[in-house]
Amino acid sequence: MSAVMTGYGNTKLISGNGVPLEATMIDFRSDTVTKPDKEMRTAMMHADVGDDVYGEDPTVNELQSLAAKLLGKEAALFVPSGTMSNLIALLTHCKLRGSEAIVGDESHILHYEQTGAAQFGGINLRPVKTFSDGSLDLDEVKRKIRNSKDAHQSHSVLLCVENTHNRCGGRIVPHDWTLKAGRLARENGMKFHLDGARIFNAAVASGVSASELVEPFDSISICLSKGLGAPVGSLLVGSKAFIDEAHRCRKALGGGMRQAGILAAAGILSLQKGPTRLAQDHVFTKQLAITAQEVGKGIVEVDLESVETNMVMLKVNIESGTTPNSLVTRLATTTDKEKETIGQDIRLLAYPMTELNVRIVVHCNHTSEDIKLAQDKLRFVLGELRGNV
Repeated sequence: MSAVMTGYGNTKLISGNGVPLEATMIDFRSDTVTKPDKEMRTAMMHADVGDDVYGEDPTVNELQSLAAKLLGKEAALFVPSGTMSNLIALLTHCKLRGSEAIVGDESHILHYEQTGAAQFGGINLRPVKTFSDGSLDLDEVKRKIRNSKDAHQSHSVLLCVENTHNRCGGRIVPHDWTLKAGRLARENGMKFHLDGARIFNAAVASGVSASELVEPFDSISICLSKGLGAPVGSLLVGSKAFIDEAHRCRKALGGGMRQAGILAAAGILSLQKGPTRLAQDHVFTKQLAITAQEVGKGIVEVDLESVETNMVMLKVNIESGTTPNSLVTRLATTTDKEKETIGQDIRLLAYPMTELNVRIVVHCNHTSEDIKLAQDKLRFVLGELRGNV
């Protein structure tokens, strides 16, 4: 079965022979699935370009300057992905093989980046407990810092934090905690890195500017291709000296791009206009969370207080016979009774995040109609699983 886009928020399915099926698919797997709108595509088409490896692409330079200004830092570096941005930060901070970076045990760096720091830099990732709000156990961090001259031990060089926190369901890390963590890092001669892929979600939801949220950090990775809506790209932000060194790492990893202004033009628009849409994403997310909590009792549980940005975690009660995988499969399919009850064929794509949780992510391509349809789908499927349909 193939799919053809009819808009930016949902997809109409067609059969293999091209006969339309009356089905609407709404994609909540991630905010990475967003597609650029007409304004962004036009900006990309008309972008002024040069060779960015030589530092001569004016649009890339404009994007980097804009990002640095927004975050209150000296410089920024455009890279293809957030994984590369985090890896470059680790390699730049941890110059000696055998260095150690302390990370959360639920962090993206640890779970979803192939431990690239170890592969490419000989850097040990030392995990510490992640609390439900995305913060780390600072007592454990303190115990695990290794900065003695004992030749048997690694040197703890870097402390990494993630905000908003993916595996914690888009939680905003408390800013007072961040300040304490930054002081602890400095007191022990360590650098402080932020995986801020969704930092603008945190800024919009908390009412604290992005520049204030990132002020304690030596380096910050931000993603343009999630909620901000660009098709590709991330930025590593920090001091000029740090970015000069990071530039060398980017080249070594194959991240240097030539006429990248075509991509940077989308990034500029995403930084200028993307944050203004995020508040609506958060409203839509809360609406979905409330619906799931109201109709899913016994099947799924939603901690409404933890729904702070654009993610909902549906905690599946596996004793009910439902699993994250089976729930995701059911949301992506339909039945005749369902179509008759709802009045149309609605299919939702979601992500089985863990052995207990299904993640739903709202993004800039979703419309109010998409959210209404998704609520109808959740009401029917969760009611069906409860035996009420």
